[in-house]
Amino acid sequence: MRLIFAGTPDFARIALAQLHASGHEIALVLTQPDRQGGRGMRLQASAVKQFALEHGLALAQPRSLRLDGNYPVDAATARTALTAAQADAMVVAAYGLILPQWVLDLPAKGCFNIHASLLPRWRGAAPIQRAIEAGDAQTGVTLMQMDAGLDTGDLLLVQGLPVGENDTAASLHDKLAVLGAELMIQALEQAACGTLKPLPQPTEGVTYAHKIQKTEAPIDWAQSATLITQRIRAFNPFPGASAKLNGETLKIWRANVTPGRPAADVAPGTIQTVVADGIAVAALNSIVFITELQRAGGKRLPVADFRRGFEVQPGMIFELPDKGRLHV
Repeated sequence: MRLIFAGTPDFARIALAQLHASGHEIALVLTQPDRQGGRGMRLQASAVKQFALEHGLALAQPRSLRLDGNYPVDAATARTALTAAQADAMVVAAYGLILPQWVLDLPAKGCFNIHASLLPRWRGAAPIQRAIEAGDAQTGVTLMQMDAGLDTGDLLLVQGLPVGENDTAASLHDKLAVLGAELMIQALEQAACGTLKPLPQPTEGVTYAHKIQKTEAPIDWAQSATLITQRIRAFNPFPGASAKLNGETLKIWRANVTPGRPAADVAPGTIQTVVADGIAVAALNSIVFITELQRAGGKRLPVADFRRGFEVQPGMIFELPDKGRLHV
């Protein structure tokens, strides 16, 4: 099929690479404008843009697709390119811009979206992180026929995937990206044969995966160890769960729930024991066992290596944040 592809991060690049390798004609690639990033805050191309340039694919980076919005020239230029592409379908994966109705109506077979959850659960911007944070045992990928709503379109193909007890947002992202690319190939084959049958989304079970904010990073030790460790995994790699000890903010990258309960008079955040492979910290009626952490400007380190450059002793207390935030 002749396709337009719209996407920005690595999740989308994996889908684009699979579509390109499978023989579909990528007539046009849309991705977000270059953003400042890294220590030097230099402009950086998206993963999708890098792939498009490496493979000589036509590329557009409009700041908006709304003809009546703040960037009408960008939108008009994009409309010209999209119309000229004469695509059979448009594939969208983590693009990051709202598609107005004129875009949805343009391809002959419509716009197909790869969404990293089992819709209607976790509509929105951060379905992978919110599924881990909420302790979901299963997530998956939904291919959806896009409409004007926020992830409200008809279901095309759905495939579940277990969430492992050690899965982080990074590891689950990689699994779902590969699964999404494979499902999209199947969907396009069915669309070409006229056998793809959209089904309305269920009206029950709708939840929203709000965008991850840096303000969510501080660990609230007054929560349960289960919720704390879920949030640590959900925020790995961004924004990284954090905690203050002796006035220094540390990133907590890996931890698990350990059997036992802190004494009734022990404050949340108090270090209970320190052993070669971990640090046991009191939480709400439970204990968090930290195994990997990082100082500002340093490397991620297992506890044994971390302790060579930072004193950690039983009785020391991690500070409680001013205000914890939950999205479950």
